[in-house]
Amino acid sequence: MELSDYPTIRVAACDLNGQMRGKRVPGDYAAKLDSGAVRMPLSVLNVDIFGADIENSPLVFETGDADGVLRPTGRGPVPLPWLNAPQPLIPMTMYHEDGTPFDGDPRHALEAVLERYAARDWQVMAATELEFTLVDDSGDALKHVRSPRSGRRLDAPGILSMSQMDSFDDFLTALYEGCAAMGIPAQTATIEAGIGQFEVTLDHQDALRAADDTWLFKALIKGLARRHGFAATFMAKPFDEDAGNGMHMHFSVLDGDGRNVFDDGGPAGTDTLRAAVAGCLAGMPPATLLFAPHANSYDRLVPGAHAPTGAAWAYENRTAAIRIPGGPPAARRIEHRVAGGDINPYLSFAVILGAAMAGIEDAMTPPAPITGNAYDLNLPGLAADWQTAIDRFEASELIARILPSGLIRNLVMTKRQELSDMSAIPHEAWWKTYLETV
Repeated sequence: MELSDYPTIRVAACDLNGQMRGKRVPGDYAAKLDSGAVRMPLSVLNVDIFGADIENSPLVFETGDADGVLRPTGRGPVPLPWLNAPQPLIPMTMYHEDGTPFDGDPRHALEAVLERYAARDWQVMAATELEFTLVDDSGDALKHVRSPRSGRRLDAPGILSMSQMDSFDDFLTALYEGCAAMGIPAQTATIEAGIGQFEVTLDHQDALRAADDTWLFKALIKGLARRHGFAATFMAKPFDEDAGNGMHMHFSVLDGDGRNVFDDGGPAGTDTLRAAVAGCLAGMPPATLLFAPHANSYDRLVPGAHAPTGAAWAYENRTAAIRIPGGPPAARRIEHRVAGGDINPYLSFAVILGAAMAGIEDAMTPPAPITGNAYDLNLPGLAADWQTAIDRFEASELIARILPSGLIRNLVMTKRQELSDMSAIPHEAWWKTYLETV
C-alpha cells in the first residue's frame, strides 16, 4: 500500500475508553510519520466518554496542555472498508517530546506487561471472542434490528440459527471481506443468545497483535453495520431484558523453544498454569473497573445471566470466571470470561496478563477448581457497582504493580467524572451515550 498515492490518510491512537483519537492528514505525511510529524495534546488520550477534558487533570491547564508525539505502532497501514473513499489508517502510539512513552497510553501499558514475559524468553499468544448486537437506533428508544430479508423486527433469539444468519448474509460477508483486507484473523461467526446478537472469534496470535486486532475489529463492525442500514454496539447490556455482550480472552504462553508452559501432557496443566490462574483470580475484584468500565456495564453483571460475578475457576465449565478449556494438551490455555464487550482491549489484556504474571512471580496457589453452577456458590465477588469498582482500582496494590501510576490516576479521574455525568442521565437514555462510543 503506497500511502503517498492517497489524497488523505488517517492516524489515530487509543484513548482510555478505547476510542480512536487522531487526525486526517495528507497522504504525503506518510513519509514523515516515523519522525514525529503528527502531534496531539497528551490530554487527548484522557478525555471522557463524551470527548470532554477531565476537570482538574494535570494534563490540561497545569502543564499548558502540552503536546505529545504520535509514532506508528507497526500495525498498519490498514484499509477502512466502511468508508466511501479509500483512506488508510495508521495506528499510532503517544510519546513525550524526549521520546519516552507516554504512560497514559493504553497500548504502552500492555507493551510493558508483555516485556515482563519477554524477560523470561516467553511469548504470550492470545485470542478474543467478541459479542455485539445489531440494533435499530433510528428513534428515541433503542429497538431490536429488522431482518434485512423480511423487513420485520427480530423478536426472539436465534441461537446458532442458520436461517437468521442467512438474513444477515450481506453484512457477514462484508465482515469477512473487511477482516481479510485489514489482516484481522476472523474465524467463526455465530448467532448468540440475545436478539440480534452475534459472536465472532479471532484466531490465536501474538498478544499485542491480538489486542490491536480486537480494537480495529470493533471499529470495523460499527462502520459496516451503518453501511448496511443498522447499528452495531458492544454495549455490555443493550436491552434490559436480553443477553449482554461479553468479550472472552484466551491466552497461552510459549517458551523460547515454542513449548506451551501450561502444558503438562495431560488435562490438568502445569503448576505455572495454576499460578497464573491464581493471579487472575486475585486480580478480578480490584480490576473490575477495567472489565466493567461504564455505567451500563453493571447491568450485565448480575447472577445467572451468563456473566461471571464471582472469582472462581474450573475445567470446562462456562459458569466460572476462569475456564480451562479441554482439547489437546499442547493447546492448554486460560479463558478469562469476565469482561464486557465495552472494554478497552489494551487495558483488559494488560490487567489479565499482568495479574497472571504476578501469580507466576509469587508462585500463588489457587483454590480448588469448582464444579457445578458457579452462581450457586459463595465466591469472592467482583465490585458490585461502578463507584466501588473505581475505589478498589485506585487503592489496589496489585493494580499498582501492573499499570503505571499516571495511567491509574488518569483513569480514576476519568471514571469519576463520567460517573457524575451519567448520574444525571436517565437509565433509559444511557444507550445514546454508549451506542457507538464503546
